[in-house]
Amino acid sequence: MRKWLVVLMAILTVLMLAACTANEDAGEEKPKEDGNDAEATEEKSDDGKVLYMNNGSEPTSLNPPVGFDSVSWNVLNNLMEGLTRLGEDDQPQEAIAESWDISEDQKTYTFHIRENANWSNGDPVTAEDFVYAWKQLLNPETASPAAFLGYFIEGGEAYNNGEGSADDVGVKAVDEKTFEVTLNAPTGFFLHVISNPAFFPVNAKVAEENPEWYAEADSFVSNGPFKLESWAHDSEMMMVKNDQYWDAETVELDKVHWAMVNETNTEYQMFESGDLDMTSIPSDMADQLIDGDNVVIEDQAGLYFYRFNVNEEPFQNEKIRKAFALAINQQDIVDFVTKNKEEPATGFVSPGFKDPSGKDFREVNGDLVKFDPEKAKKLLEEGMKEEGYDELPEVVLSYNTSEDHKAIAETMQSMYKDNLGVEVSLENTEWNVFLEDQKGLKHQLSRSSFLFDYGDPVNFLESFITDSTMNRTGWSNKEYDELIANAKSETDEAKRWEYMEKAEKLLAEKMPIFPIHYYNQVFIYSEDVSGIVRHPVGYVELKWADKQ
Repeated sequence: MRKWLVVLMAILTVLMLAACTANEDAGEEKPKEDGNDAEATEEKSDDGKVLYMNNGSEPTSLNPPVGFDSVSWNVLNNLMEGLTRLGEDDQPQEAIAESWDISEDQKTYTFHIRENANWSNGDPVTAEDFVYAWKQLLNPETASPAAFLGYFIEGGEAYNNGEGSADDVGVKAVDEKTFEVTLNAPTGFFLHVISNPAFFPVNAKVAEENPEWYAEADSFVSNGPFKLESWAHDSEMMMVKNDQYWDAETVELDKVHWAMVNETNTEYQMFESGDLDMTSIPSDMADQLIDGDNVVIEDQAGLYFYRFNVNEEPFQNEKIRKAFALAINQQDIVDFVTKNKEEPATGFVSPGFKDPSGKDFREVNGDLVKFDPEKAKKLLEEGMKEEGYDELPEVVLSYNTSEDHKAIAETMQSMYKDNLGVEVSLENTEWNVFLEDQKGLKHQLSRSSFLFDYGDPVNFLESFITDSTMNRTGWSNKEYDELIANAKSETDEAKRWEYMEKAEKLLAEKMPIFPIHYYNQVFIYSEDVSGIVRHPVGYVELKWADKQ
């Protein structure tokens, strides 16, 4: 059982009167300490406690409303801090806001910003910094993939859709250290939502002087536990302890070095040679490593899945989409390819979300997408007949460059040949190129991942409403849109969950996407590292980390 979600949903059940809502995925090595090299030893000791981590690849952006993926979150969540921050128990706690008041109708939140909350350049963190950042999040010109999270806020959706103005957005600076937010409806998990990096403040003064403030280390200003000392793009980053952080005395680490290595085998080799303090487990070594003493396996709310482009042949046909989905054996992928003890996905919403009666969403909705090669063959034949195909159009499966993604893609390629008699070709590109192509509907069939932004099923399901920036399939369904709208506005919790359950079943029926496995987090840690917190929603916390 996923304890973090049980706790969270118990809280939400009590608090929530209504609900609204809603992610993806070669460094230079550090100097090695040589017992015969006194100079190297002295240099390392002068650096203090340095944690060596791997980010996988270059962050998409360190502008908070734009860097809406794990490779950006890893860094942002430690450089920056919002009004709330997820604690070691995965629940929102006071952060830049030392306290807040909630109106009687539960629609207006008044946050009181700490007097000693400062930016790394010494500027005070002000309410206006949050007004500036949150309006940037919703500004249609920003084209933020996270903008939908701001639709809880009064006037947020209208402004983002070009139907309203920035002045109509329900955020304002009451005074320098008081920030007020007005919501469309009571939203019991709002404090959890705003812990997401998309809601981090931006130093308005700095951003107005330099709109590209976030692009280089020498111009970056932070308000979190660390600040950015250096950034060699596509290679490495170095963060150092932020002496201006209001809670700096809690931070034990002096520096954090981030490599950018997207090959798990290389990452593991760097860990073995002492160049990293933690590592993922290469799939081809999982059998001998997964049960090791220093292996930590934690829950993560998220889904590894594939998207169809319904505007591209042959996937405009629903039966052909279903055929390609049912031809994939998810159990074999987790057993023989990833081998990290993931759970095969037969639905879209991860296990662990409890409804008001205490039942798990996944158990209630059951298995919606199960491996069935015979049915897949029949659906393919029927779909080709409907489209008048004597021969299936060429199919290209796309993924972003990674050994792990490649292994899954090659396995799926083999399954399509064996189970459907279809030859599928593969293509891969680097992450930033891949993401832009996927957003532009330039892929035919492409891999994806989603990490929950907060603990409610609607966070994932809302991604596939018409014109959502997270949709990326070209799929649109009026009934689905209505179900999600109802799930966001319904104040009766039992009915709200029914709307979400129906929406997931409709998603499986129409199949614009199909699931592979639910996420977990598996790492091997060095024995001298402690206190790293990895939240189920995808953020890593180094505020409490230490290294002996």
